[in-house]
Amino acid sequence: MTCDHSSSNFLWKGFCVPKERAPSVEPSPLRADAKRNRAKLIETAALAFTEQGAAASLEDIARRAGVGIGTLYRHFPSREHLVESVYRRELELLATSARALMQEEEPAKAVEEWMNRFVSYMAAKRGMASSLKLLFTSNSTLFADGTRLLHTAFGELLDNAVKADAVKADIEAADVLNALFGIYSIPEGPDWRNRAHRIVRLVMDGLRR
Repeated sequence: MTCDHSSSNFLWKGFCVPKERAPSVEPSPLRADAKRNRAKLIETAALAFTEQGAAASLEDIARRAGVGIGTLYRHFPSREHLVESVYRRELELLATSARALMQEEEPAKAVEEWMNRFVSYMAAKRGMASSLKLLFTSNSTLFADGTRLLHTAFGELLDNAVKADAVKADIEAADVLNALFGIYSIPEGPDWRNRAHRIVRLVMDGLRR
């Protein structure tokens, strides 16, 4: 993808986004072991928030990641710092998976698989709801930037399927994402994920030619 660097654009993870909205960069390089610890903490926290929601404790996350609580706090001074890093990671994984799916799957299957991965993204996001609410309040661009990144990624995936005549041509990526964002409002319960995937199947049925 080309990105006009003479303008206010910034190429991030293969997507062209405004410079003023580009995700923050780590202030200084980390040693290899510190990088591993940080990555493991974020990965473990994502699982913990998905499984336990607000009940997930930082102490338990550190224990499951195999590090001490002091190590966790060196990387993430507060719960909100950890939540923001998890949110950005989940967002990045979902967005970048779009292009990988275009290479690996048939166009319609790629769209469906991405939407199923969206369910996992929403599950993690729901588990961080209270902290994310505070973050979105203090950083008004965080949610908007994430939504924009998903629109760009899914838009490319959907366009690819349209060009392959695998889905209807009169469907807008924004409309599909609006339907998928409704998954967030499904009441909590043991069947939440099953209900979410049913919505994905309904949306996919509407997309197919």
